[in-house]
Amino acid sequence: MHHVVITKTGPPEVLQVAETADPVPGPGEVRIAVRAAGVNFADVMARLGLYPDAPPLPAVVGYEVAGVVDAVGSDVVSFRPGDRVFALTRFGGYATSVVVPAVFVYPTPAMLSDVEAAAIPVNYLTAFVALETLAHVNAGETVLIHGAGGGVGVAATQLSKQCGATVIGTASAMKLEAIRALGVDHPVDHQRTDVPAEVRRLTAGRGVDVVLDPIGGRSARLSYEMLAPLGRLVIYGASSLASGERRSLWRLARALIAMPAFRPLSLMNHNRGVFGLNLGHLWSERDRLRRATDTLLADFSAGRLRPVIAKTFPLEHAADAHRYLQSRANIGKVILTAGPVDSDPPG
Repeated sequence: MHHVVITKTGPPEVLQVAETADPVPGPGEVRIAVRAAGVNFADVMARLGLYPDAPPLPAVVGYEVAGVVDAVGSDVVSFRPGDRVFALTRFGGYATSVVVPAVFVYPTPAMLSDVEAAAIPVNYLTAFVALETLAHVNAGETVLIHGAGGGVGVAATQLSKQCGATVIGTASAMKLEAIRALGVDHPVDHQRTDVPAEVRRLTAGRGVDVVLDPIGGRSARLSYEMLAPLGRLVIYGASSLASGERRSLWRLARALIAMPAFRPLSLMNHNRGVFGLNLGHLWSERDRLRRATDTLLADFSAGRLRPVIAKTFPLEHAADAHRYLQSRANIGKVILTAGPVDSDPPG
Protein backbone atom coordinates (compact mmCIF):
# COMPACT_ATOMS: atom_id res chain seq x y z
CA MET A 1 0.00 0.00 0.00
CA HIS A 2 0.92 3.65 -0.36
CA HIS A 3 0.39 6.38 2.18
CA VAL A 4 1.28 10.04 2.63
CA VAL A 5 3.61 10.76 5.52
CA ILE A 6 4.21 14.03 7.35
CA THR A 7 7.98 13.67 7.49
CA LYS A 8 8.55 16.75 9.66
CA THR A 9 6.76 19.97 10.52
CA GLY A 10 6.78 22.57 7.81
CA PRO A 11 5.23 23.64 4.48
CA PRO A 12 3.11 21.29 2.35
CA GLU A 13 6.20 19.77 0.74
CA VAL A 14 6.92 17.83 3.95
CA LEU A 15 4.07 15.51 2.86
CA GLN A 16 5.75 12.59 1.10
CA VAL A 17 4.36 9.42 -0.47
CA ALA A 18 5.82 6.18 0.92
CA GLU A 19 5.18 2.47 0.51
CA THR A 20 4.51 0.08 3.38
CA ALA A 21 2.99 -3.33 4.06
CA ASP A 22 -0.78 -3.72 3.87
CA PRO A 23 -2.41 -3.56 7.33
CA VAL A 24 -4.10 -6.69 8.67
CA PRO A 25 -7.50 -6.38 10.40
CA GLY A 26 -7.73 -7.84 13.88
CA PRO A 27 -10.84 -8.84 15.85
CA GLY A 28 -13.58 -6.27 15.47
CA GLU A 29 -11.78 -4.48 12.63
CA VAL A 30 -12.44 -3.84 8.96
CA ARG A 31 -9.88 -3.17 6.24
CA ILE A 32 -10.93 -0.67 3.59
CA ALA A 33 -9.42 -0.25 0.15
CA VAL A 34 -9.51 3.55 0.18
CA ARG A 35 -10.90 5.36 -2.83
CA ALA A 36 -11.35 8.80 -1.25
CA ALA A 37 -10.11 10.53 1.91
CA GLY A 38 -11.20 13.83 3.41
CA VAL A 39 -8.77 16.69 4.01
CA ASN A 40 -9.41 18.73 7.16
CA PHE A 41 -7.83 21.71 8.85
CA ALA A 42 -6.73 19.42 11.68
CA ASP A 43 -4.45 17.76 9.12
CA VAL A 44 -2.93 21.14 8.28
CA MET A 45 -2.46 21.90 11.98
CA ALA A 46 -0.73 18.54 12.44
CA ARG A 47 1.61 19.31 9.55
CA LEU A 48 2.48 22.63 11.15
CA GLY A 49 3.09 21.04 14.54
CA LEU A 50 0.11 22.85 16.06
CA TYR A 51 -2.20 19.88 16.68
CA PRO A 52 -1.44 18.27 20.06
CA ASP A 53 -3.50 15.15 19.34
CA ALA A 54 -1.53 14.23 16.21
CA PRO A 55 0.67 11.14 16.39
CA PRO A 56 4.44 11.63 16.70
CA LEU A 57 6.22 12.40 13.44
CA PRO A 58 6.72 10.87 10.98
CA ALA A 59 2.98 10.31 10.87
CA VAL A 60 0.07 9.57 8.56
CA VAL A 61 -2.98 11.73 9.26
CA GLY A 62 -6.51 11.68 7.91
CA TYR A 63 -9.77 11.37 9.84
CA GLU A 64 -12.13 9.96 7.21
CA VAL A 65 -12.20 7.68 4.22
CA ALA A 66 -14.55 5.99 1.79
CA GLY A 67 -13.99 2.91 -0.31
CA VAL A 68 -14.62 -0.82 -0.41
CA VAL A 69 -14.18 -3.43 2.31
CA ASP A 70 -11.54 -5.95 1.25
CA ALA A 71 -10.98 -7.87 4.51
CA VAL A 72 -12.62 -8.22 7.93
CA GLY A 73 -11.58 -9.47 11.33
CA SER A 74 -12.68 -12.89 12.55
CA ASP A 75 -15.68 -11.66 14.55
CA VAL A 76 -17.01 -8.98 12.18
CA VAL A 77 -20.48 -9.85 10.84
CA SER A 78 -21.83 -6.40 9.90
CA PHE A 79 -19.59 -6.01 6.83
CA ARG A 80 -18.09 -8.28 4.20
CA PRO A 81 -15.62 -7.84 1.33
CA GLY A 82 -17.12 -5.84 -1.52
CA ASP A 83 -19.26 -3.56 0.66
CA ARG A 84 -19.05 0.16 -0.16
CA VAL A 85 -18.42 2.01 3.10
CA PHE A 86 -17.15 5.19 4.67
CA ALA A 87 -15.45 5.50 8.03
CA LEU A 88 -13.97 7.67 10.75
CA THR A 89 -10.31 6.74 10.98
CA ARG A 90 -8.65 8.98 13.59
CA PHE A 91 -5.45 9.17 11.58
CA GLY A 92 -4.14 6.90 8.85
CA GLY A 93 -6.66 8.05 6.24
CA TYR A 94 -4.11 9.40 3.74
CA ALA A 95 -3.51 5.91 2.39
CA THR A 96 -4.65 3.35 -0.14
CA SER A 97 -5.58 0.92 2.64
CA VAL A 98 -6.63 1.42 6.25
CA VAL A 99 -7.87 -0.72 9.14
CA VAL A 100 -10.73 0.71 11.21
CA PRO A 101 -12.80 -0.59 14.14
CA ALA A 102 -16.07 -1.83 12.66
CA VAL A 103 -18.03 0.42 15.00
CA PHE A 104 -16.72 3.45 13.08
CA VAL A 105 -17.61 2.05 9.65
CA TYR A 106 -20.89 2.85 7.89
CA PRO A 107 -22.52 1.72 4.64
CA THR A 108 -22.28 4.28 1.85
CA PRO A 109 -25.76 5.34 0.64
CA ALA A 110 -26.35 4.03 -2.88
CA MET A 111 -26.94 7.48 -4.36
CA LEU A 112 -23.59 8.88 -3.14
CA SER A 113 -20.20 8.52 -4.78
CA ASP A 114 -17.08 7.54 -2.85
CA VAL A 115 -15.90 11.15 -3.05
CA GLU A 116 -19.17 12.39 -1.55
CA ALA A 117 -19.16 9.72 1.15
CA ALA A 118 -15.68 10.74 2.27
CA ALA A 119 -17.05 14.24 2.87
CA ILE A 120 -19.59 13.04 5.46
CA PRO A 121 -17.86 11.95 8.68
CA VAL A 122 -15.96 14.96 9.99
CA ASN A 123 -17.95 17.83 8.47
CA TYR A 124 -21.46 16.54 9.02
CA LEU A 125 -20.84 15.02 12.44
CA THR A 126 -19.19 18.25 13.60
CA ALA A 127 -22.11 20.31 12.32
CA PHE A 128 -24.67 17.89 13.76
CA VAL A 129 -23.12 17.77 17.23
CA ALA A 130 -22.71 21.56 17.25
CA LEU A 131 -26.23 22.39 16.11
CA GLU A 132 -28.37 19.49 17.29
CA THR A 133 -26.63 18.12 20.38
CA LEU A 134 -25.06 21.24 21.88
CA ALA A 135 -26.95 24.28 20.58
CA HIS A 136 -30.36 22.63 20.03
CA VAL A 137 -31.20 24.95 17.16
CA ASN A 138 -34.93 25.58 16.75
CA ALA A 139 -37.12 26.86 13.94
CA GLY A 140 -37.20 30.65 13.84
CA GLU A 141 -33.76 31.09 15.42
CA THR A 142 -30.84 32.82 13.71
CA VAL A 143 -27.51 31.04 13.26
CA LEU A 144 -24.25 32.80 12.41
CA ILE A 145 -21.83 30.47 10.62
CA HIS A 146 -18.26 31.68 10.23
CA GLY A 147 -16.54 30.22 7.20
CA ALA A 148 -19.84 29.29 5.58
CA GLY A 149 -18.08 28.22 2.39
CA GLY A 150 -15.93 25.59 4.09
CA GLY A 151 -16.78 21.93 4.56
CA VAL A 152 -18.31 22.29 8.02
CA GLY A 153 -19.87 25.61 7.03
CA VAL A 154 -21.75 24.06 4.11
CA ALA A 155 -22.90 21.13 6.25
CA ALA A 156 -24.00 23.48 9.03
CA THR A 157 -25.94 25.62 6.57
CA GLN A 158 -27.82 22.57 5.28
CA LEU A 159 -28.64 21.36 8.80
CA SER A 160 -29.65 24.83 10.01
CA LYS A 161 -32.04 25.31 7.12
CA GLN A 162 -33.46 21.86 7.72
CA CYS A 163 -34.23 22.99 11.29
CA GLY A 164 -36.02 26.09 10.00
CA ALA A 165 -33.37 28.57 11.13
CA THR A 166 -32.25 31.77 9.41
CA VAL A 167 -28.56 31.63 8.45
CA ILE A 168 -26.06 34.48 8.42
CA GLY A 169 -22.84 33.26 6.84
CA THR A 170 -19.43 34.92 6.64
CA ALA A 171 -17.07 34.32 3.73
CA SER A 172 -14.75 36.18 1.38
CA ALA A 173 -16.30 38.28 -1.37
CA MET A 174 -15.69 35.66 -4.08
CA LYS A 175 -17.77 33.09 -2.17
CA LEU A 176 -20.84 35.20 -1.32
CA GLU A 177 -23.01 34.24 -4.28
CA ALA A 178 -22.04 30.59 -3.93
CA ILE A 179 -23.00 30.36 -0.26
CA ARG A 180 -26.25 32.20 -0.99
CA ALA A 181 -27.04 29.51 -3.57
CA LEU A 182 -26.25 26.88 -0.93
CA GLY A 183 -28.83 28.28 1.48
CA VAL A 184 -27.25 31.16 3.40
CA ASP A 185 -29.92 33.84 3.85
CA HIS A 186 -27.52 36.70 4.58
CA PRO A 187 -23.99 36.31 3.14
CA VAL A 188 -21.50 38.71 4.75
CA ASP A 189 -18.05 39.60 3.44
CA HIS A 190 -15.93 39.20 6.56
CA GLN A 191 -12.96 41.00 4.97
CA ARG A 192 -14.73 44.22 4.00
CA THR A 193 -17.67 44.35 6.40
CA ASP A 194 -17.90 45.13 10.09
CA VAL A 195 -19.49 41.78 10.93
CA PRO A 196 -20.79 42.68 14.43
CA ALA A 197 -22.39 45.85 13.04
CA GLU A 198 -23.99 43.91 10.19
CA VAL A 199 -25.31 41.29 12.63
CA ARG A 200 -26.83 44.04 14.76
CA ARG A 201 -28.47 45.48 11.66
CA LEU A 202 -29.83 42.15 10.45
CA THR A 203 -31.19 41.24 13.89
CA ALA A 204 -32.50 44.71 14.83
CA GLY A 205 -29.91 44.90 17.60
CA ARG A 206 -30.87 41.63 19.27
CA GLY A 207 -27.97 39.43 18.19
CA VAL A 208 -27.97 35.83 17.00
CA ASP A 209 -29.13 32.71 18.78
CA VAL A 210 -26.20 30.51 17.76
CA VAL A 211 -22.69 31.14 16.46
CA LEU A 212 -20.42 28.45 15.01
CA ASP A 213 -16.80 29.60 15.16
CA PRO A 214 -13.90 27.57 13.68
CA ILE A 215 -11.47 30.51 13.81
CA GLY A 216 -10.72 31.16 17.48
CA GLY A 217 -8.56 34.01 18.70
CA ARG A 218 -10.16 37.44 18.41
CA SER A 219 -13.04 35.94 16.40
CA ALA A 220 -14.20 33.94 19.43
CA ARG A 221 -14.50 37.10 21.50
CA LEU A 222 -16.48 38.92 18.81
CA SER A 223 -18.68 35.87 18.33
CA TYR A 224 -19.55 35.84 22.02
CA GLU A 225 -20.44 39.53 21.92
CA MET A 226 -22.85 38.93 19.02
CA LEU A 227 -25.01 36.48 20.98
CA ALA A 228 -28.59 37.34 21.84
CA PRO A 229 -30.00 36.54 25.29
CA LEU A 230 -29.97 32.73 25.68
CA GLY A 231 -27.52 32.58 22.77
CA ARG A 232 -25.05 29.73 22.36
CA LEU A 233 -21.52 29.91 20.98
CA VAL A 234 -19.86 26.72 19.70
CA ILE A 235 -16.10 26.97 19.12
CA TYR A 236 -14.87 24.01 17.12
CA GLY A 237 -11.52 25.12 15.71
CA ALA A 238 -8.65 27.57 15.83
CA SER A 239 -7.76 28.15 12.18
CA SER A 240 -6.36 31.58 13.08
CA LEU A 241 -3.30 29.71 14.38
CA ALA A 242 -2.49 28.39 10.90
CA SER A 243 -2.66 31.27 8.46
CA GLY A 244 0.73 30.52 6.87
CA GLU A 245 2.47 27.51 5.33
CA ARG A 246 4.95 27.40 8.21
CA ARG A 247 4.44 27.59 11.95
CA SER A 248 4.83 31.09 13.37
CA LEU A 249 5.30 31.33 17.14
CA TRP A 250 4.49 35.04 16.96
CA ARG A 251 1.19 34.36 15.17
CA LEU A 252 0.43 31.54 17.61
CA ALA A 253 1.04 33.75 20.64
CA ARG A 254 -1.04 36.59 19.22
CA ALA A 255 -4.01 34.30 18.54
CA LEU A 256 -3.83 32.67 21.97
CA ILE A 257 -3.65 36.04 23.73
CA ALA A 258 -6.71 37.21 21.80
CA MET A 259 -8.73 34.16 22.86
CA PRO A 260 -11.32 35.29 25.43
CA ALA A 261 -11.70 33.92 28.94
CA PHE A 262 -15.35 33.12 29.56
CA ARG A 263 -16.18 34.02 33.15
CA PRO A 264 -19.11 32.40 34.95
CA LEU A 265 -20.57 35.72 36.15
CA SER A 266 -20.50 37.14 32.64
CA LEU A 267 -22.21 34.04 31.28
CA MET A 268 -24.92 34.31 33.92
CA ASN A 269 -25.45 38.03 33.59
CA HIS A 270 -25.72 37.83 29.79
CA ASN A 271 -27.68 34.56 29.74
CA ARG A 272 -25.26 33.05 27.25
CA GLY A 273 -23.63 29.67 26.83
CA VAL A 274 -20.27 28.66 25.37
CA PHE A 275 -19.41 25.17 24.12
CA GLY A 276 -16.14 23.73 22.91
CA LEU A 277 -16.24 20.92 20.36
CA ASN A 278 -13.44 18.59 19.30
CA LEU A 279 -14.77 15.62 17.36
CA GLY A 280 -11.47 13.81 17.85
CA HIS A 281 -12.13 13.66 21.58
CA LEU A 282 -15.49 11.93 21.16
CA TRP A 283 -14.20 8.50 20.11
CA SER A 284 -15.31 7.00 23.42
CA GLU A 285 -18.90 8.18 22.74
CA ARG A 286 -19.40 5.49 20.13
CA ASP A 287 -23.13 5.05 20.66
CA ARG A 288 -23.79 8.79 20.35
CA LEU A 289 -21.69 9.09 17.22
CA ARG A 290 -23.47 6.13 15.66
CA ARG A 291 -26.92 7.54 16.48
CA ALA A 292 -25.91 10.89 15.00
CA THR A 293 -24.52 9.23 11.88
CA ASP A 294 -27.64 7.08 11.49
CA THR A 295 -29.76 10.25 11.61
CA LEU A 296 -27.56 11.87 8.97
CA LEU A 297 -27.65 8.74 6.78
CA ALA A 298 -31.45 8.85 6.79
CA ASP A 299 -31.28 12.44 5.54
CA PHE A 300 -28.73 11.58 2.85
CA SER A 301 -30.76 8.58 1.70
CA ALA A 302 -33.90 10.73 1.50
CA GLY A 303 -32.08 13.41 -0.51
CA ARG A 304 -32.44 16.07 2.19
CA LEU A 305 -28.66 16.42 2.49
CA ARG A 306 -25.94 16.25 -0.16
CA PRO A 307 -22.20 16.86 0.27
CA VAL A 308 -20.66 19.69 -1.73
CA ILE A 309 -17.21 18.88 -3.14
CA ALA A 310 -14.87 21.79 -3.76
CA LYS A 311 -12.03 19.92 -5.44
CA THR A 312 -10.32 16.53 -5.57
CA PHE A 313 -6.60 15.80 -5.65
CA PRO A 314 -4.80 12.50 -6.26
CA LEU A 315 -3.32 11.07 -3.07
CA GLU A 316 0.21 11.78 -4.27
CA HIS A 317 -0.72 15.47 -4.58
CA ALA A 318 -1.67 15.86 -0.91
CA ALA A 319 0.67 18.85 -0.65
CA ASP A 320 -1.38 20.68 -3.29
CA ALA A 321 -4.56 19.82 -1.40
CA HIS A 322 -3.14 21.33 1.80
CA ARG A 323 -2.04 24.45 -0.02
CA TYR A 324 -5.50 24.81 -1.61
CA LEU A 325 -7.27 24.36 1.74
CA GLN A 326 -5.03 26.92 3.43
CA SER A 327 -5.74 29.40 0.65
CA ARG A 328 -9.40 29.36 1.77
CA ALA A 329 -10.43 29.09 -1.88
CA ASN A 330 -12.62 26.02 -1.37
CA ILE A 331 -16.39 26.04 -1.35
CA GLY A 332 -17.20 22.71 0.22
CA LYS A 333 -14.98 19.69 0.89
CA VAL A 334 -11.46 18.97 -0.30
CA ILE A 335 -10.87 15.27 -1.07
CA LEU A 336 -7.87 13.06 -1.86
CA THR A 337 -8.53 10.23 -4.30
CA ALA A 338 -6.83 6.86 -4.58
CA GLY A 339 -7.43 3.84 -6.79
CA PRO A 340 -10.52 3.47 -9.01
CA VAL A 341 -12.69 6.29 -7.74
CA ASP A 342 -16.34 6.67 -8.65
CA SER A 343 -16.72 10.43 -8.51
CA ASP A 344 -20.31 9.94 -9.66
CA PRO A 345 -22.78 7.81 -7.73
CA PRO A 346 -23.45 4.29 -9.01
CA GLY A 347 -26.18 3.69 -11.55
